[in-house]
Amino acid sequence: MAAAGLGLRRVLVLASRLGQLRAGMGGRLLPLAAGPRRHAAHFTFQPDAEPSAHGQTQKMNLFQSITSALDNTLSRDPTAVIFGEDVAFGGVFRCTVGLRDKYGKDRVFNTPLCEQGIVGFGIGVAVAGATAIAEIQFADYIFPAFDQIVNEAAKYRYRSGDLFNCGSLTIRAPWGCVGHGALYHSQSPEAFFAHCPGIKVVIPRSPLQAKGLLLSCIEDKNPCIFFEPKILYRAAVEQVPVEPYYIPLSQAEVLQEGSDVTLVAWGTQVHVIREVATMAQEKLGVSCEVIDLKTILPWDTEAVCKSVVKTGRLLISHEAPLTGGFASEISSTVQEECFLNLEAPISRVCGYDTPFPHIFEPFYIPDKWKCYDALRKMINY
Repeated sequence: MAAAGLGLRRVLVLASRLGQLRAGMGGRLLPLAAGPRRHAAHFTFQPDAEPSAHGQTQKMNLFQSITSALDNTLSRDPTAVIFGEDVAFGGVFRCTVGLRDKYGKDRVFNTPLCEQGIVGFGIGVAVAGATAIAEIQFADYIFPAFDQIVNEAAKYRYRSGDLFNCGSLTIRAPWGCVGHGALYHSQSPEAFFAHCPGIKVVIPRSPLQAKGLLLSCIEDKNPCIFFEPKILYRAAVEQVPVEPYYIPLSQAEVLQEGSDVTLVAWGTQVHVIREVATMAQEKLGVSCEVIDLKTILPWDTEAVCKSVVKTGRLLISHEAPLTGGFASEISSTVQEECFLNLEAPISRVCGYDTPFPHIFEPFYIPDKWKCYDALRKMINY
């Protein structure tokens, strides 16, 4: 109580001083002094080529491609329902905008602020035979639902001998750094769920990938967690098919072939390593093979190991902290499978083992310069 009173007094004193300052300047407030501002993100989005195999395309950013996928699902599957905090009015990132008006309040609706309840309800809906699409407002807040995901959704089919399952459950969540999210709006928790057999974990790099992968998650017969890089919601724009299409899960994609180093990432970090590959070619004459993993669980071990056998070097980068991050699992598997092919120790360029900072985010994230420096050390090993 005393602390609260002290805080209130400080606010009143500050307000009083501000009023005096304003009066002393003839009622005008001078503009704040211009300080250094960040105008650029730590990556440059690189769109894919416009697809021609799926009919008419439309320019969409990432959140619009998510909306398009959800719209396709609701129109084609009368059992599909979407639920979560604030999804009825469009969601905090506008991914469900207009869907309640189009499909009704019984199919797109809000829930209480209770993540374990959201996922628990989703499990029940899926077990009953409907298609359940749950939204967790931020991936940082998925942890109250951890027990429901790990001990219920992931094990439901196994414990019943496949008599029952909740495979038609998909959990969406905004994920990753955003430039100002700090401790509770910037986390990348994919590694927590990679230790859990029975679910699939997917992270797209672009609007085109997001729609195809989300539709595949919704159609998949296993519960899926679909993490959406929130910094790309508006920063990533490309041509996306209007009609439904599907991108296979658990298949990594080689975005650029190379001979000297394999670079592996997922989500936003894919665009970082694509820049690193260009820098390595221009500055060092090093040829990099760039792989987007896309599916974290189950991940495409064959594609990564095949590349490392060719290049002899591997760099893995992700935003999550280094210790226990999914790069550790990739590194361990490649070391076991490709030991005699390695020309240098495997390099992991990741976030630090600290909570995600606010003003120090530019120093925390594994940007292209950190990745480039690690690559240069591998080449010189």
